[in-house]
Amino acid sequence: MCGCELHANRSKGGFMQFGYEGKTFIMFDKDTLTWVAPVPQAQISKRKLDAIPGYNQRKKAYLEETCIEWLEKYLSYGKETLLRAEPPEATLERGKTEVEDGMEMHICRLDGFYPREIDAFWTRDGEVWEEETFHKSVAPNADGTYHYWLSIWIDPKERSRYRCHVEHDGLPEPLDLALKEPTNSKSNLGIIISCVVAALVLVGVIAGILVFFKRRQGGYKATPTSDKGSNSSDQGSNQAA
Repeated sequence: MCGCELHANRSKGGFMQFGYEGKTFIMFDKDTLTWVAPVPQAQISKRKLDAIPGYNQRKKAYLEETCIEWLEKYLSYGKETLLRAEPPEATLERGKTEVEDGMEMHICRLDGFYPREIDAFWTRDGEVWEEETFHKSVAPNADGTYHYWLSIWIDPKERSRYRCHVEHDGLPEPLDLALKEPTNSKSNLGIIISCVVAALVLVGVIAGILVFFKRRQGGYKATPTSDKGSNSSDQGSNQAA
């Protein structure tokens, strides 16, 4: 097995090793240009490989030059996919509350991020807090991104002291999400009832105005009809006379 590494500062790394029955049998040290035998059975192979003229130099050249060239070529082919960085969508949810001790659960959900590596943890007063915390393994989504969540049990009286801290390559800067205070359900219910009552009153007022104008219009139409009938009666009387 062999491989190479190219770091952000352009430094290079590489390894080459062989195994036997699930254990490392012999490995190459490119800095000293020698083979290392971690087990006695590999001593013979070590001496043979080290004795081949120019063999170790060629292996070092492969790890630091040829392998790096292929690595950069593969990265250029899949650059849009391999080097993309999509930030996580972070949300905080409040879970259940234990009746016995009054402790409440809060969940920090992170979804749609890439690459897979993410650093997320709970803090209390700015310090990392591991007590009563739980973490789920990072899992893939159908679109190639990943999701992750972590939870914590806290005393509701200390809610303002906790934060969900998130670091990821897709974020311009780390996130610190504060826990949300619960909404006052009684207050919200009062607001809703007030709005409903106000709406009903408004509908009643509008309906009353419409009925009032409709009746007035009906009264105006009845008067000309009565006058016309009176005139017709007068004309009939005159003709009879």
